[in-house]
Amino acid sequence: MIEDKQEGNAQTADKVAKEILDWGHAHGISTAFDRAQHLKPCPIGHSGACCKICFMGPCRLVGPDAEEKAAGVCGATLPVVSARNFLRMCAAGTAAHSDHARDMAFTLLEASTGEISDIQIKDEKKLRKVAGILEIPTEGKTKNELGKEVALKILTNFGQQKGELSYVKRAPKKRQEIWRKWGIVPRGIDREIAEAMHRTNMGVDQDPENLMMAAMKVSLADGWGGCMLSTDMTDILFGTPSPVHSTASLGVMKTDEVNIVVHGHEPTLAEMIVDVSTEKELVDYAKSKGAKGINLVGMCCTANEILTRHGIPSAGGFLNQELALMTGMAEAIVVDVQCIMPAIGQVQKKFHTKVITTSYKGKMIDAMHIQYDEHRAKDIAREIIRLACDNYPKRSGFGKMDSAAASPVVAGFSHEYIAYMQGGSFRGSFRPLNDAIMAGRIRGVAALVGCNNPRTAQDSFFDYLATEFIKHDILVVSTGCGAAAFAKAGYMTPETALEHAGPGLKEVCVAIGIPPMLHLGSCVDNSRILTIMTQMTEEGGLGDDICDLPAIGIAPEWMSEKALAIGVYFVASGAHIIFGSESPVEASPIVQAIKHDLWFKRVGAKLEFIPDARDILVASLAAIDAKRDALKLKKYEPGKFGAERVLMTMEDRRKLEKETAKK
Repeated sequence: MIEDKQEGNAQTADKVAKEILDWGHAHGISTAFDRAQHLKPCPIGHSGACCKICFMGPCRLVGPDAEEKAAGVCGATLPVVSARNFLRMCAAGTAAHSDHARDMAFTLLEASTGEISDIQIKDEKKLRKVAGILEIPTEGKTKNELGKEVALKILTNFGQQKGELSYVKRAPKKRQEIWRKWGIVPRGIDREIAEAMHRTNMGVDQDPENLMMAAMKVSLADGWGGCMLSTDMTDILFGTPSPVHSTASLGVMKTDEVNIVVHGHEPTLAEMIVDVSTEKELVDYAKSKGAKGINLVGMCCTANEILTRHGIPSAGGFLNQELALMTGMAEAIVVDVQCIMPAIGQVQKKFHTKVITTSYKGKMIDAMHIQYDEHRAKDIAREIIRLACDNYPKRSGFGKMDSAAASPVVAGFSHEYIAYMQGGSFRGSFRPLNDAIMAGRIRGVAALVGCNNPRTAQDSFFDYLATEFIKHDILVVSTGCGAAAFAKAGYMTPETALEHAGPGLKEVCVAIGIPPMLHLGSCVDNSRILTIMTQMTEEGGLGDDICDLPAIGIAPEWMSEKALAIGVYFVASGAHIIFGSESPVEASPIVQAIKHDLWFKRVGAKLEFIPDARDILVASLAAIDAKRDALKLKKYEPGKFGAERVLMTMEDRRKLEKETAKK
């Protein structure tokens, strides 16, 4: 029997968020939580049965025989319409992450050539590692010379018309062969996005199977292209994360300091604000306005970037942005791109908060705009901080001003640090993790990632699944708003292992000194999980491809097209993925079968949509145990560990299987 541990009211499991929401309800303030209850999703579009890509429509393909008989004005069938919608979502998600990566590449180039002076390369070791992957000779070159070559090489990945993306070679060799067999190796990031949009235009690709394979291809351009490139360049410029202590929740806002919330996804301006926020001149300026100092806090994935590198407190994920204004304590909320609710421009009218947009790509009605420019990076950061300080005396006292306690968090587990903590500086390795899985101390690994969605009680699926997973000796890794959920709930400290984890996982966590849930960073840093899975495979003993690992990936509260692209590139990479909702192609059983059965036959993994958290748990445990059985590992039994297994190569395993078959 699975114990139901979902907590909170119908809107959130976050206790601090609930207090602010209750205050907002008492004062007639509407938020995304309320709008989600009053504005129900269109059931036709929600299930993928609506086509609006030309002006002969929109065409709604509904009815008891819609799968076989319904068609749009042009004759497009329901499976074609559903598959086109799905591919377009993946293309949009890939475009978002990859445009982020492109900006990082130009920043690296400008920092390396001296065109900008406020940003410089911080992690030369990572730079040289990336140069090696890109097959760029490093000997005798300064870091700036090498940085220029790396940036230019990375930029070719966007416009490249033929060949393969540079990072495809980082995947396990068997996985690369699968991609080539089915023709889904990305050529260039921009080419795959443009082709996906062309193929989904009216009158082009009419084969649902072909469209769904294209979804894999464009998503791989995200995972092994935009996301992975962005993660590496951000590490090069601002430092590769290692564990830091901090705090999380809306309780990080301070009543007697200038509170500045940095929100969005691109870390460059946020890094500059971090750099200058402790300058004596600015701190003194804040004091001249009556404040005791400057309190910088993060929101959404920008929060994860500056949390994992600097220990800047996190005010939470996507659904906390309106609530940050409702505290009455935010002098400014500084935004760039992605996951910015237009609603914050409306909410600010009731408070003193200034909403400041900083990217020409993401302007907003009712917000002020200060265009970020890398050539004046720190000056713009100082301008924003001064504006926030000027706003401090304007606090009206309206808002839920009493600051709740924040939860402690340990974040910053890059894949480099995870290897280091298992083997040290010179023998970094995934051998201990593999051994612990083989011996049954750790049952498997689960990635709990993705967005929040107000149609699900905020954080409830995350909290429930995480608690159950670690209780069942499953190590959890997390990014994005999922990581923010765990940080707010206090799950990301080593002490959590002692309190909640199963005996095997607890033993491993105590021995290494880590939490049972590892904070790996922002949404683009899901690429770190790809790298970890590849390194686990290459370490030996757990198969010879990602699809062999006792692992599961889950986006339980997703809402963004970016999340869908992430899920699909993980499936294409061999990972079993579960999304916690109804399927966006639910209207078409044919397309459902393609993403579940055909994908599994071709790439060894599938994408499931399961609306109930308890059902997700059951399916996840079964999937992990099935992988253990296929590898002939010791059957998982809580607290009963087998002797350490002798490492066997896949060749040894095949011989053993043949001998067993003969008997």
